[in-house]
Amino acid sequence: MPLTLTVDRTRWQTHLRGLLEDVPGLVPVAKGNGYGFGLRMLATETARLGLRTLAVGVAQEVAAVRAGGFAGDIVVLNPWRPFDDAATALLDDSRIITTISRAEDLRAVAASHAHARVIVEIETSMHRHGLRPDELSERDLADLTFEGWAVHLPASGSLEEAKRLASAALAVKRAPVWVSHLSVSDYRALRTALGVRTHMRIGTRLWLGDKRAYTTTATVLDLHQVRSGDRLGYHQVKAPRNGWIVVVSGGTAHGVAMAAPTPQRSLRQRGVTVAQGVLDALGRSLSPFAIGGRKQAFAEPPHMHSSMVFVPGADAGVRIGDEVPVTARMTTVTADEVRMV
Repeated sequence: MPLTLTVDRTRWQTHLRGLLEDVPGLVPVAKGNGYGFGLRMLATETARLGLRTLAVGVAQEVAAVRAGGFAGDIVVLNPWRPFDDAATALLDDSRIITTISRAEDLRAVAASHAHARVIVEIETSMHRHGLRPDELSERDLADLTFEGWAVHLPASGSLEEAKRLASAALAVKRAPVWVSHLSVSDYRALRTALGVRTHMRIGTRLWLGDKRAYTTTATVLDLHQVRSGDRLGYHQVKAPRNGWIVVVSGGTAHGVAMAAPTPQRSLRQRGVTVAQGVLDALGRSLSPFAIGGRKQAFAEPPHMHSSMVFVPGADAGVRIGDEVPVTARMTTVTADEVRMV
């Protein structure tokens, strides 16, 4: 009774190989829920592609990608902090490359774990992590195994910003540059302009770049016919009209209906947000489950491992055991089972 991710193996792997050919120095990113595929599967696929470096989000994810059979170098993207015991325990591991984003942290690691492999992150216009290159001197890097500079750009990465920040860093010490969120053409231009070894870290564009290569489906677990006004669910809300309660696999434990806020950049986006708010206020929140060719409303908020969906009319349109499409984003939804076809 799983929430299932079905992957067209040939199509998916063709996309992976194509991007790998276009992006010399590509470093796959496997973090969080593994973009819906799971960390172990992405680690296995990285090894199959013959790549020697993989990036994870936090130190706690290292064990999962190693369990997936990846034996190469692992970059931990979340910057080291002195209170992160898991990250500190990895500093002496010769296969781990730790990200450092503060001058005081760099000096602390150099003093306590000489020769640890590190990347220093430069502050970009994101203003999330990072330091200014002029906060450091080449001497600050001398006692460590310095693997290069990281330039983590906003989602719409700017070649101009990447060049400017990387050039400032290379004036301190020439070393590889690790960049994120550039187009392929801008990345190639950056490689040529800098004249040093470069890497581009890619997650979503790599694993989810061909949307026709995968589908997510939920299993119909139960069906109950209800009449208008019947009480239902944990919260005993009333059925809005005659119809069916369709119980499907997939709930909050899978990330169903758990979405981050998004910036409202256009009138259309604002209109969609307003419309969704009206539906929520009326108790008609749309679910990501498509039944009868359209997304249907939640009968009540999703449960941990399943959801109750309301389908109006005399016919539910599905039977127990059927699979129905799930339209939620793979970066937020984690499947129980991955099926390669």
